[in-house]
Amino acid sequence: MRKKPEGLLSRVLPSTITTWGVLQLCLLVVALLLLLRVSQLLVKYSSNICRLQCFAQPPKRNWLLGHLGLMRNTEEGLQSVDELVKMYKHSCAWFLGPFYTLIRLFHPDYIKPILLAPASNTYKDELFYGFLRPWLGQGLLLSNGEHWSRHRRLLTPAFHFDILKIYVAIFNKSTNIMHEKWRRLVAEGHSCLDMFEQISLMTLDSLLKCTFSYDSNCQERPSEYIAAIYELSTLVVQREHRMLYHWDWLYWRTDEGRRFKRACAVVHQFTASVVQKRRATLHQQGQSDQQPREGETRGKKVTDFIDVLLLSRDEDGKGLTDEEIKAEADTFMFEGHDTTASGISWVLYNLAIHPEYQDRCRAEVDALLQDHDSEEITWDNLSNLPFTTMCIKESLRLHPPVTAVTRRFGQDMTVPGTRVIPKGNICLVSIYGTHHNPDIWPNPEVCVVLPSLAVETYSMSSLQLADRCRRPHHNGPNVPADTHLCLSAKVYDPTRFDPENSEGRSSYAFIPFSAGPRNCIGQNFAMAEMKVVVALTLRRFHLVPRDSEVRRLPELILRAEGGLWLHLEPRGTPQD
Repeated sequence: MRKKPEGLLSRVLPSTITTWGVLQLCLLVVALLLLLRVSQLLVKYSSNICRLQCFAQPPKRNWLLGHLGLMRNTEEGLQSVDELVKMYKHSCAWFLGPFYTLIRLFHPDYIKPILLAPASNTYKDELFYGFLRPWLGQGLLLSNGEHWSRHRRLLTPAFHFDILKIYVAIFNKSTNIMHEKWRRLVAEGHSCLDMFEQISLMTLDSLLKCTFSYDSNCQERPSEYIAAIYELSTLVVQREHRMLYHWDWLYWRTDEGRRFKRACAVVHQFTASVVQKRRATLHQQGQSDQQPREGETRGKKVTDFIDVLLLSRDEDGKGLTDEEIKAEADTFMFEGHDTTASGISWVLYNLAIHPEYQDRCRAEVDALLQDHDSEEITWDNLSNLPFTTMCIKESLRLHPPVTAVTRRFGQDMTVPGTRVIPKGNICLVSIYGTHHNPDIWPNPEVCVVLPSLAVETYSMSSLQLADRCRRPHHNGPNVPADTHLCLSAKVYDPTRFDPENSEGRSSYAFIPFSAGPRNCIGQNFAMAEMKVVVALTLRRFHLVPRDSEVRRLPELILRAEGGLWLHLEPRGTPQD
């Protein structure tokens, strides 16, 4: 006869120990294990805190929360970064609760060893980048180690100058479509447009053509694929701002999580379909197993990003799988449209509020195209726009599309002053902070001293303030005795990038595309597109700012709250 469990327990354990007693014992063991784990974490945290004493530590909210919640993704948050940079000069420690530690770096000498670290020792931090992984997979942005190194080598030919020359023609066509739409909207009485909305559609249009040779006509009509990319970007930002949604188990059970999965499915299905069809076509042409020359595929020119990925081979003759190609294509679409759109939008905004620079750029473009049969900007033209390029760079300094990047390292990292960042800590390279560091960039802002009783002071917009700042008598020595209110505005000065003024400046002082082994692989692509769009826009339109406050909004990329609105005035002829 089978023994009852209670009977077996009574033989092994004393009669005084009941089932409830065994359960209590198990709970006690679990509690002790948890206490041991928490103790280990606290000891590790304390040891880490001691090692980080070499870095300045700004005042915390309290001992538990640290600096959590003190730096928000708002205009005020960016102003707080400005204050940090002014006070701590090069770096500081930043604590997100009791277990996450960041080292903020905002000086070229300090970010250089971080960005130059070998890829084998560099890891993307999951706290900031993990939310993108279900969408982008193991693409260049999120991969690490040998996987990243191999893909970087295979993708480099996609951004060779011979390939970029093909893309420049696409940039012209997509810009022409946007400008035709603008002329139509102005004729209908809609002369004030949000640059982010308009230019983001244009960059997506260009990317679809450059990546897939796919004409979506997305600038004129809705696209399910484009809508899915927009939704994914929005949902990632929303998830980052809600701490409970950081927990995967909870997030995938929310409405937002289900929407994210649906949008991912739309994007992945589109990319997978294009990759499979293109691979089948190449196989039929007998090209799938042949290594092309740079820019060509056995008598046929490479026309897009997918062509290059399908035909790339490593030193062992192995190519990328369909899943790997899909991840890289999705990454290219994500990184290439929003960042470039942000860069272009802020350039046009800065030129709108500085008409003297706008006119000078326009004169440069008009002179370049004076004897041309068409208004197309060619690859060779791009190097003949020196002042326009300086204006673009100064805008990227003042308004970098990506305000920060983060890294983790598998070993301790040494920065100047014999300071050591213990392995496992998150290194936050503040691109925005470095670009606004007054120790690196002279004359970063101008101060306006205004009458204390002037009502206009309290309702002055940023555009009006910028205009006041440009008037010499507001920053001169003859300040009235009854003035005491001082407001500041960022200085937009393209001559910072004049070759003479750039001498002696660290190459890590200006890093809109990051730097080092893991810099942006598409930076030449982005700069070429920015030059084409800015040049053609100034050739065809006068830009005038809308008289309203512009508040910066740092999300995945640097936006403006409520959009970035400009008035467009079409030019009749280049001589106007």
